[in-house]
Amino acid sequence: MEDKILQKLPGAQKNVLLAKYTTYKIGGPAKYFFVAKTKEDLMNAIKIAKEAKLPVFILGGGSNLLISEKGFKGLVIKIDISNIEFNVDKSFVGAGVNITKLSYLSAEKGLSGLEWASGMPGTVGGAIYGHAQAFGTKVSEVIESVEAVDSKSFKIVNLTKEQCKFSLKNSVFKKNRNLVIISAVLHFKPEDAEKIKSKIKEFLEYRKTKHPTNFPSAGSVFVNPEIKIKNKKLLEKFPELKEFNEKGTIPAGFLIAKSGLAGNKIGNAQISEKHANFIINLGGADAKSVMGLIKLAQKKVKKNFGVLLEPEVQFIGF
Repeated sequence: MEDKILQKLPGAQKNVLLAKYTTYKIGGPAKYFFVAKTKEDLMNAIKIAKEAKLPVFILGGGSNLLISEKGFKGLVIKIDISNIEFNVDKSFVGAGVNITKLSYLSAEKGLSGLEWASGMPGTVGGAIYGHAQAFGTKVSEVIESVEAVDSKSFKIVNLTKEQCKFSLKNSVFKKNRNLVIISAVLHFKPEDAEKIKSKIKEFLEYRKTKHPTNFPSAGSVFVNPEIKIKNKKLLEKFPELKEFNEKGTIPAGFLIAKSGLAGNKIGNAQISEKHANFIINLGGADAKSVMGLIKLAQKKVKKNFGVLLEPEVQFIGF
């Protein structure tokens, strides 16, 4: 069967370490690994895996992802569909396009809407899948439609923004794993190019200053809870909570830091002292250590604030 997979899917490889394909630099081997550069590549790979009764994992830019040392006992398909086409105020882009690259290209054309994404390591497909957001702006604000393949029926579907069912760090693609994103149509707002570039520079500087960019990480580990804390003792002890209550969102990093966990280590993994919603790889960290810190943060924050933090990171092989 193994030879058949490699014969039927030219370019497929065996036992490829996934660590180098994730921003965490952590992860065991994929039994089979294939890079899909076109829609046809993607559909063919899914079909062959289905015939072989192999599980499939779709890999984008490798951010927001923690893969165990066990790896993945199936076919990992890395999406590298990277076509980009601009037409007036719209952009037709493949799911594998790096979202930072797209933010720069759209800025050059005087098209606003992705400034907030500059400096992010993920792909357009990954951003849509996890409904990425930063600085009060969400990727759904520029989405017009998304093209996907249903891996069960092998039919191509085109979904409107409404049909994507975007919610807090969520989408129809996250809920229905059979839908694999191929491409998207983005709708921008015309703006002075220099103003857009200035905003990008501002966001990049913020990330450089506030985020631990000098160590591998998966980005933010937890979703910022959209809740209000009403406990009077907590409001007195942490007056910042009143401001967060007014906004309707509490930064997960604040809850973790105020639980005294910033700087905590397990092995070579550490809750960042710079931003406590980042768990960083100090060098040679394993997935078990990262998972240990994730569970520790959830336990402490639940105990101290009554809030159960929801991971934003996707877990593979656990």
